[in-house]
Amino acid sequence: MSELAKQECEACRADAPKVSEQELAVLIAEIPDWTPVVRDGVMMLEREFKFKNFKLALEFTNKVAALAEAEFHHPSILTEWGKVTITWWTHAIHGLHRNDFICAAKTDELLSE
Repeated sequence: MSELAKQECEACRADAPKVSEQELAVLIAEIPDWTPVVRDGVMMLEREFKFKNFKLALEFTNKVAALAEAEFHHPSILTEWGKVTITWWTHAIHGLHRNDFICAAKTDELLSE
């Protein structure tokens, strides 16, 4: 289990600091399969997971949903035949917070369950 995946999300307020460029470089190295993307001026973390069929993709979607509820931090989830795209960002600050990297690392851990 990665060091990030061992951490817990903290409550995040609208005045919480966004991840700096330096922090981004360090944190993204810990989750190399994730890509920072910018949509509507908001930086997010995104990863596409591939599966053999829709049933497996849906099972993974449900695991991510359970993780999101447990952490009280909710991503965008797009479930399609054979793939699931997960996008993490912090709505309250319109950008990336450490919580997003923690949840991305925890999402990666779900593949080994």
